[in-house]
Amino acid sequence: MGGNMAKMMKQVQKMQADMMKLQEELGNRTVESSAGGGVVRVVANGKQEIVAVEIKPEAVDPEDVEMLQDLVLTAVNEALKQSREMVSKEMGKLTGGMNIPGLF
Repeated sequence: MGGNMAKMMKQVQKMQADMMKLQEELGNRTVESSAGGGVVRVVANGKQEIVAVEIKPEAVDPEDVEMLQDLVLTAVNEALKQSREMVSKEMGKLTGGMNIPGLF
């Protein structure tokens, strides 16, 4: 019984080490989203941080600031959604589909 426990603890430690490595890798990976046919582009990393926002001049209409705000909001939310999906997919590969609360 003690041998099984030691083996299980090694597996848990390896999984923890793999997760730490994966978290670091995901911080360097990015996803990109755009809105308004590409006039607003947002890049997010695997830590759900926005790392770039690009707004083309034709998206800036002083008469319609609300549209630009909506485009930025849409692109940001989509980039964050894609980032979460990327993390979930990669974590699923690592954990074999087990949902482990509190990991992300």
